[in-house]
Amino acid sequence: MKHANILLSDAKDDGFISGYASLFDIADLSNDVIEKGAFKNSIASHKASRIKLLFQHDPNQPIGHWVKIVEDKKGLYVEGKLTLGNAKAKDIHALILSGAIEGLSIGFKTKRSRKDPKTGARHIIEAELWEISIVTFPMLPAARIDVAKGLPSPPSSFDNRMAQVIRNAVARF
Repeated sequence: MKHANILLSDAKDDGFISGYASLFDIADLSNDVIEKGAFKNSIASHKASRIKLLFQHDPNQPIGHWVKIVEDKKGLYVEGKLTLGNAKAKDIHALILSGAIEGLSIGFKTKRSRKDPKTGARHIIEAELWEISIVTFPMLPAARIDVAKGLPSPPSSFDNRMAQVIRNAVARF
């Protein structure tokens, strides 16, 4: 797991977060692969603020709003603001700043996909993005908050190695 060297006492109280909610061309733990452009139509038809910012994919736990959602060459990049007047959001913010939680995960409806006959992976070609959640355990282990309050976390290659270890363990079961 990636650990952020961010102290709560070093941060401002603005609730800003950013990171990659999904990365292109990387199989997640359920063997789904998001293709570049999969969210293009969804992003074009919705303002970022209409895509919900939830905790653990729970529709009863909205904790802020997204201010920027874009596809770049790496993946689905997001910037958001936690609503720190909400007690749950304030608690989650403290957990993010302490490095206890940093995962991001997407909630979507698949519109078009194809199955890779060699790997068995489902390639998501087009999807309707519904929500992006802060989670404890992301389905794509490399989908992480990488900046909290404008303070960058140190880079790590550990995420990709950990993802492979988890994929191997899942495959054995």
